[in-house]
Amino acid sequence: MSAVAVSYTVDGADDAPVVVLSNSLGATRAMWDPQMPALAERYRVVTYDTRGHGESPAPAGPYTLDDLVDDVVALLDEVGAERAHVVGLSLGGMTAMRLAARNPERLHRLAVLCTSAKADPQGFLDRAAAARSGGTAPLAPTVVSRWLTPSYAAAHPDLVARLEAMIATADDEGYAACCEVVARMDLRQDLGRIGAPTLVVSALEDPALPPEHQQVIADGIPGAELLRVSPGAHLANLERTQEVTGALLAHLGAAGPGRMDSAAGAR
Repeated sequence: MSAVAVSYTVDGADDAPVVVLSNSLGATRAMWDPQMPALAERYRVVTYDTRGHGESPAPAGPYTLDDLVDDVVALLDEVGAERAHVVGLSLGGMTAMRLAARNPERLHRLAVLCTSAKADPQGFLDRAAAARSGGTAPLAPTVVSRWLTPSYAAAHPDLVARLEAMIATADDEGYAACCEVVARMDLRQDLGRIGAPTLVVSALEDPALPPEHQQVIADGIPGAELLRVSPGAHLANLERTQEVTGALLAHLGAAGPGRMDSAAGAR
């Protein structure tokens, strides 16, 4: 296994069902802060920084999507969870879908937001090259401009500054290697193998991965539910906090109460 020990935080009752939240390319686990209070009331919520991001290590690349999945499997082992609900946005959604197809025994329910089964590779290859040549900081304003709608960004300058700082502090090589993961990723053949009950969230004003990407996912995963939100851009969980949080609670809650499905019984 190629896993690295990612940096993570656990909130909520130790014996509650486990939910893992996986971040977007360029973001850290702090992107899930708006969802945390409501989720932690009912679940043991594990947030983590994808390798190359935030406080997690940035091992030498190249990385594959399976490397990122290995990190999540190791994290589940670390927190003592045989199985978990997994929620991911963008790169986090790609990781979650691959986990659901490759290791179905580790996953209860799946929710993916503003993600894709197959993205246009050239833009991500170009971004990887730019990160290597000039660092992540110069990329931050352009990337964040895709994360929020212009009107929302204009009304929340402090949030924009925090999001730009997330990107600027990402490891240059780690971020570039994750860009290349997205460029090489093709999950279209995996979709039909996903048996976990799945919620797909699509933001109608997302310029990074527009709604047609989520439509492909919803059409490909048997029985998947598609929720469209608007106005919202790539980090729809920030702009449509109440709607997205409510949808996650409803989707995960349909699994019923139940205690933690534990491998080790402790963190």
